Amino acid sequence: MNFKRGVSALATAAALFCATLAQADGTLRVGMTAADIPLTTGQTDQGGEGMRFMGYTVYDSLIEWDLTSADKPSVLIPGLATEWSVGEDELTWTFKLREGVTFHDGSPLTAEVVVWNLDKLLDDTSEQYDSRQAAQGKSRIPAVATYAVVDDLTLTITTGTPDATLPYQLAWILMSSKANWEALDKDWEKVATSPSGTGPWKLTEFVPRERAVMVPNEDYWDESRIPQLDEMILIPLPEPNARSAALMSGQVDWIEAPAPDTIPAMTGNGFVISSNAYPHNWTWHLSRLEDSPWNDIRVRKAANMAIDRESMMPLLGGLMVPGKGFLPPSSQWFGNPEFDPSYDLEAAKALMEEAGFGPDNHLEVKALISPSGSGQMLPLPMNEFVQQSLAEVWIDVDFMVVEWNQMINLWRAGAADPAVEGAHSINFTYFIQDPFTGLIRHLDENLIAPNGTNWGHYSDPEMQALFEQIKTTFDPEEQNAVLQKTHEKFVDEALFLFVTHDVAPRAMSPKVKGFVQAQNWYQNFSSITMEE
Repeated sequence: MNFKRGVSALATAAALFCATLAQADGTLRVGMTAADIPLTTGQTDQGGEGMRFMGYTVYDSLIEWDLTSADKPSVLIPGLATEWSVGEDELTWTFKLREGVTFHDGSPLTAEVVVWNLDKLLDDTSEQYDSRQAAQGKSRIPAVATYAVVDDLTLTITTGTPDATLPYQLAWILMSSKANWEALDKDWEKVATSPSGTGPWKLTEFVPRERAVMVPNEDYWDESRIPQLDEMILIPLPEPNARSAALMSGQVDWIEAPAPDTIPAMTGNGFVISSNAYPHNWTWHLSRLEDSPWNDIRVRKAANMAIDRESMMPLLGGLMVPGKGFLPPSSQWFGNPEFDPSYDLEAAKALMEEAGFGPDNHLEVKALISPSGSGQMLPLPMNEFVQQSLAEVWIDVDFMVVEWNQMINLWRAGAADPAVEGAHSINFTYFIQDPFTGLIRHLDENLIAPNGTNWGHYSDPEMQALFEQIKTTFDPEEQNAVLQKTHEKFVDEALFLFVTHDVAPRAMSPKVKGFVQAQNWYQNFSSITMEE
């Protein structure tokens, strides 16, 4: 398949639109990789980029990430909850809410409102249940069994079984205003154009596929995170060259994932390229259905050894870390796996021949990919590189190309769903910052799609036992040892096609000041200023 194509009609329209935006002092215009404005009602779509730009800007969660440092990995910190603890039964968690927090519409945050928000995702019989938000949030909190109000500022959440990863799960869940929903006729479509969160930014204008305009929440509960800008404008620009051209021509001030071949020209003209190591990978998630060719470990290992990751680096302007596993080698959970998925073409061919394949007997596989999307880096040329690499070991890849949000739907549907049309893998990038989101949710047999995000229908008793041990180990050091053993199994059994780790490259005008790029998928925009 030839992926060389011109700027899409959508990207062209967005570029023409952003050229018409007059820049006021203190306005930051952002070119996103997404093809549309993320869902605005609370639980965002468009993957992690949606959470970055429309999630932790307009909304808050009970527990959040520390985004203040570029020099160390992020850790969990209090958000709307000031403290939390688990009882002796290791099932019942108590959360104390922050006093005096109000939504943008002026209504107070209470335990009742938190429960109302959980119901909008988990209880399909509740009046406020929203299938669009549930599709984004329900799979993030599989541990949650029940929840209840204790008093105005206290609630309990009970898990079905002990689960030490609950705080990480709750960091994904954002709080919408119940009062605002009621004032807008209990209609989520109306809320979309006039949302109300507790976050540091307020959404003032929203035009699907064109723009979203935000202004500071001057009454935000954390004074250190009240934005310094006058406004921030989000503009969908899914095509890398269109994003890069928009930045260099002054149509936007900041872009995610610049086209690598434009980086030398950008730096030569004073633009700033910002990147940092962070927990995010670029993989193929493999089907483990009964008829999948990826069930053969020899094929999985051969595919991993067929990719010359060092040769991929120029394609990305050097902005990548070659994949040695599901986690980067710098992770405290990497461990000491025995299998090294480094480039070794002869060893890969030997494994393929052992598995019954060769020059006259190729293996045919089908892969789901997207042309753009949150954290997908440069998916078309990267997948073409992988396609050519696998062909060297007689693995012929046919691509099924779908738009990013559709890709997310197919990821949640799973490998057995007819909509994936028999695809044997899906190219998906993963946020790997916490035990549940980073490891468990992808391979837990209890989360086999569509019940969760175990896309490939993987099931293994030994892995399941490791997952249960992670959940029931509340001591951090002991839990780290289990996580290392778990990741070693990920690598030694080549459970994914490990390609690369992202370094979150973004390019910005030299006018952009005060940005600290955290080692996190999310970022803090409140410290940014625009200098003339």
